[in-house]
Amino acid sequence: MSELFEPVAELSEQARSAMVLPPLERMRAEVWALAWPVILSFALDSILGLAAMLMVGRLGAEAVGAVGLATQILGAVRAGIAAVGTGAVALVARFIGAGDHDNAEEALKQSVVWGVLVSTLIAIPVIVFARPAMTLFQVKGAMADMGARYLQIVMVSEPFTGVFLMCAASLRGAGDTRTPLWIGGIVDVLAIFLNYVLIFGRLGLPAMGVDGSAVATLIAYVVGGVVFFWALAMPGMVLNFRWERLWPRVDLGRRILKVGYPAAIEQLVIQLGFVAYVAFIASYGDKEVAAYFIGVRILALSFLPGFGFSAAAATLVGQGLGARHSEFSRKAGWEAVRMAIAMMTAMGIVIFIFARHIAGLFIDDRLVIAYTVEFMYALAAAQPLMAMDWTFTGALRGAGDSRFPLYASLAGFYGLRLLLTIIIWHRSGSILLIWWSLLADYIVRATLKTARFYSGRWQAVDV
Repeated sequence: MSELFEPVAELSEQARSAMVLPPLERMRAEVWALAWPVILSFALDSILGLAAMLMVGRLGAEAVGAVGLATQILGAVRAGIAAVGTGAVALVARFIGAGDHDNAEEALKQSVVWGVLVSTLIAIPVIVFARPAMTLFQVKGAMADMGARYLQIVMVSEPFTGVFLMCAASLRGAGDTRTPLWIGGIVDVLAIFLNYVLIFGRLGLPAMGVDGSAVATLIAYVVGGVVFFWALAMPGMVLNFRWERLWPRVDLGRRILKVGYPAAIEQLVIQLGFVAYVAFIASYGDKEVAAYFIGVRILALSFLPGFGFSAAAATLVGQGLGARHSEFSRKAGWEAVRMAIAMMTAMGIVIFIFARHIAGLFIDDRLVIAYTVEFMYALAAAQPLMAMDWTFTGALRGAGDSRFPLYASLAGFYGLRLLLTIIIWHRSGSILLIWWSLLADYIVRATLKTARFYSGRWQAVDV
């Protein structure tokens, strides 16, 4: 038996008995039961992002670009938190599948401890070097100043963000996707309200502009972390947070990071690649940068099923392997992918049709709208491929096979998208060609990850 199942504490025989998995005939219902709360949760996050971008958009293209570029850096520096979160999902799912509830709760506690430590260590240098980091995008002046201040303020919330994300990941690994939904809903509603109040100066407060959006994010995540601790103290929860012996454990931390570090490397390296990608876009001008980030915000709505079915696949694949039922895990992965393709393709078509009308809600600049619409067309065309990429990634990570998604993502992004972007930029090609380079990227990712899951090699991964 894998070292994953070595006891962390003395357990009763009842706690050690494997969970009873649902019948295979009900797989579609099981996938959907786990996926829809995650889809709705990320939908609320997207609504927050859209609302914040709509409000920031009223401050002008420079403000939109500043927030977008700062958010790009945030995605890169949160790679460490991603490592802990990925490991938490895989370990908690395996422990729950094996009926090892005590170790599942210990994994929850340690994921929070390590998440806070990692996020704090990352936040400090980012706060200090925020202004130089913005220069990586070849921007200067007001956009760089606004972006640096936004980044510094948001990074103060990172320890609480670590608590929020680790609690959500652990609960999803245990099969509870509804608690993260309602807590996330509280955070999103609060953040939207605070964005409005602080950006424009309502309720007697001064107008803070872009800084107000950052402060709103800070306050919302602090509240979210506190609410999660309160929820995890309630009786009847699938997991409870244990406050005793609250210090980092190297042995369990090593297990978490063993699964999670490839995901962290993937996110870090891909986000750094995106820094270069956006830098090439920025060389075309501020309007192209604004169009890129507005387009990403809008198309995030069509990505939502991918997030939900990826989380469902990770949970069910991990629990199936924990219960030593590989056929359950295999069927869960394929069913999740089929459902993701259907939903993401449909949403991509809808957004494709109404692209111009939606883009016009964000900004009044006609050229930015035109660029945004073309970028949205490229993203919409890639939706089926993105569905395969994200859902198979979730399934593989849930099995502990987190290295292969790293290799596949690097091959697609660096081997094609970034390479094509460099060639197009060097030849002074149109920004529209750079938009469409992402299609080649996702063809490679989807093909490689499909082949990996089909091979069944993930079933033998030792976590």
